[in-house]
Amino acid sequence: MSHTTTPTRRKALQLLAGIPMLPIGTSAAASLLATGCGGGSDEATFASASFTSMAAPTLASAAAMATTSVGSSLNVKLSDGSTQSYALAYQPFFITGDLVPDGKGGKVLAGGYYDINNKAIIDTSVPGAERQFFSDSPDGTSLLTVPNAKVDGVKGNPVFAVVQFEYTTWAQDGKTDMYGKLPSPIAVLTLDQDPNTGKLSLVKYHNVDTSKVHGLWITCGASLSPWGTHLSSEEYEPDAFNSSNAQLKAYSKNLFGDETKANPYHYGHMPEVTVNPDGTASIKKHFCMGRISHELVQVMPDQRTALMGDDATNSAYFVFVADKEKDLSSGTLYAAKVGAGFSIDPAAANGAPLTWIKLGSATSAEIEQLANTLKPTDIMSVASKDPGDASYTKIVANGKTEWIKINPGMEKAAAFLETHRYAAFKGASMGFTKMEGTTVNAKDKIAYSALQNCEKSMVAGDAANVPGNGISIPKTLKAGVVMALNLRGGQKDTAGGAINSEWMPVDTKALLAGEDIAADALGNTGNPNKVCNPDNLKFSEKMRTLFIGEDSSQHVNNFLWAYNVDTKELSRLMSIPAGGESTGLHAVDEINGWTYIMSNFQHPGDWGGIHSVVKGTLDPLINANYKNKAGAGVGYLTGTAKQPALRQR
Repeated sequence: MSHTTTPTRRKALQLLAGIPMLPIGTSAAASLLATGCGGGSDEATFASASFTSMAAPTLASAAAMATTSVGSSLNVKLSDGSTQSYALAYQPFFITGDLVPDGKGGKVLAGGYYDINNKAIIDTSVPGAERQFFSDSPDGTSLLTVPNAKVDGVKGNPVFAVVQFEYTTWAQDGKTDMYGKLPSPIAVLTLDQDPNTGKLSLVKYHNVDTSKVHGLWITCGASLSPWGTHLSSEEYEPDAFNSSNAQLKAYSKNLFGDETKANPYHYGHMPEVTVNPDGTASIKKHFCMGRISHELVQVMPDQRTALMGDDATNSAYFVFVADKEKDLSSGTLYAAKVGAGFSIDPAAANGAPLTWIKLGSATSAEIEQLANTLKPTDIMSVASKDPGDASYTKIVANGKTEWIKINPGMEKAAAFLETHRYAAFKGASMGFTKMEGTTVNAKDKIAYSALQNCEKSMVAGDAANVPGNGISIPKTLKAGVVMALNLRGGQKDTAGGAINSEWMPVDTKALLAGEDIAADALGNTGNPNKVCNPDNLKFSEKMRTLFIGEDSSQHVNNFLWAYNVDTKELSRLMSIPAGGESTGLHAVDEINGWTYIMSNFQHPGDWGGIHSVVKGTLDPLINANYKNKAGAGVGYLTGTAKQPALRQR
């Protein structure tokens, strides 16, 4: 805890200029300045930050297992050796399904679904209890500011959060599966930031009109671009060659009122949301970044190079290099080839080298035009069995072996609309499984990438594994790993062309690995004291900390972790309600002097086999907390209401 001697006012101001200051219920700034009444003239500065780790909740504290449980602290160390500790807590803005202010004097349903005409989509699964569908799966969130922002009702500083809603699990009858069958909503929250405490209060909820981008498909992870826009995602792109796709038909029916109207080539892209000063927003899709299972896009500090997560079986590292800074509407798409030495063991001496295959260059407008006009068979032929024709190439894509033939002159269309198949055709290493979040440590020029599971296409001998593609491990590790990728300039693609980026990944090496275990007394099949099934990743430059959110079917409660890349210390920050997933992670080093760790959760009480021990106890608690499992939380980690003043020795 803190030392006892009070600082001078001059020193207090110096401290405030450099310390990560979490929002708290009382003013840390005022508290600190109130103590500045004399003393020496020496000045201390921020040195480092660390987190204490909380214990995982157990049935001895069943209530903690059924909600967001936080027992961790942020510890700030100063250059004079003194420290300050901030106990952490979780503060939700809302639970989905709540009625929240629309900024016009009325209310709007948080996480509510809308069709192409912005009319509410109604759940009729329980006769006599019809209601608007709302999501139980909030995901990617960006906290940001906008120059000259002005929104009625904001008394302090206007701050905005863009929040996307990935899907809803069930209709209210609890029987009708709704996964991927509704167009994903995306909202802008106008937040009133108290200048004295950093507290964020919801003032306005604005549902973004997505009709001009054909609606949104399964929006998962997200990131904040260096220029202050929200970079969204559309994962598990619908297979254009599957004309009987029941999920796409249901989606189309709910969005357009017609199950045949949705064009699969309009989905699987990267949307970008720009917030306006009044708390509304505009949206566009970048069709030139590859049609893949977009999980999360991380744009590098050059404001041109984007490393993209690809959440699929037989996924790959993809990089898009934009032609211009702050403009993702045109550029060049690359897929990686993995060299010798790939391993998921953090103790392995070296990483595997990466080289890059150029798939093509294009503008978003030209690819959207191709999407509007081409049928799948205009681009290529696809056979599920060997046609015995040498003009076909055998590939493995999306967990399936296929034989494909690109039609003459259709290479660009194939590269950007059939990206997985085309990348496999070109020899990219399409062997990862469930590649989730990506983020960047700019100081060290290292990117981090999460592999939720290491199985199937990654395992030697599996039907989906491609011998010789560089990705081959001897056995499954369901608990997954976090990989580290060194970033360099001066690279050339495999055809010898220069890559116009100083931030290209040149190798990949395991940083953290989970551990599969026999089921413990609580039901965990992944070591509860290690990261398991990593998903969301975000890095704080100031705190030198990699934040990791889990999407685990092996932890009875999923966790949010902090890993200090200098000390190698791993700390559990928060426990998510049992059966839920940690989502919406966004580490914000500073907004108007305050530090935020944004965090949501999805589908509490989504029970699996590992929950057999706890389900009977926790199910009624989850139902009481989260609208019979229909609601989930959007919010942030904050300090508890009473904090000690910052002091020095």
